[in-house]
Amino acid sequence: MATVVVTLKIMPESVDTNLEELSASATEKISAFGGNVGKTDTEPIAFGLKSLLLMFSMPEEKGSTEDLEKQISELPGVRGVQVIDVRRTVG
Repeated sequence: MATVVVTLKIMPESVDTNLEELSASATEKISAFGGNVGKTDTEPIAFGLKSLLLMFSMPEEKGSTEDLEKQISELPGVRGVQVIDVRRTVG
């Protein structure tokens, strides 16, 4: 089987949400799910609000990230979670 690289976009509830803490909590959830976070970034939205982008790899046989998305969406300070990119790698 191959490895997939997934990019999650996490929307915080407000500009006051600590993105570093949110990133650490989401990274813990991803690691427990079997993923390995490779890159973390932010993306400006509007009026000082930034979304959190997490790129991680995981084994393709894990299947859907739906359970992971639900777990992350239940973290304090999260308004929503969306998979914005999935790429399959071979090797």
